[in-house]
Amino acid sequence: MATHEEINEALQDFTVSFNNNDRLRLMNRDWNRVVIVKATDVESVHTWILKNGELTLQEGLTADPDLTVISDSETLADIFYGDVTPIEPYNNGTLRIIGTEDDITRLDFICLMIWGE
Repeated sequence: MATHEEINEALQDFTVSFNNNDRLRLMNRDWNRVVIVKATDVESVHTWILKNGELTLQEGLTADPDLTVISDSETLADIFYGDVTPIEPYNNGTLRIIGTEDDITRLDFICLMIWGE
């Protein structure tokens, strides 16, 4: 089980990696979204706001998310540290993503661009 602090650190690393990738920022400059990341086994909720190609991270919940990412703490930390791709946890049911298919595909693509396969 990962702690809230470990999830926070993984999400911060992901945020920095996104913001340092000029190609990703350019490709997502007009994809403005609010993404909630919520752990199921520890008290940990974060909000990503992607606006004009800049990704920011906040602790806590924001109303009206476009995407909600839900999983156990260990899976969330592993995904956003880049230790595993989201595909396997998504396929085996340990990762749920609520949103449109286009948004889910875009988030998966961003993960692959940052961490590779």
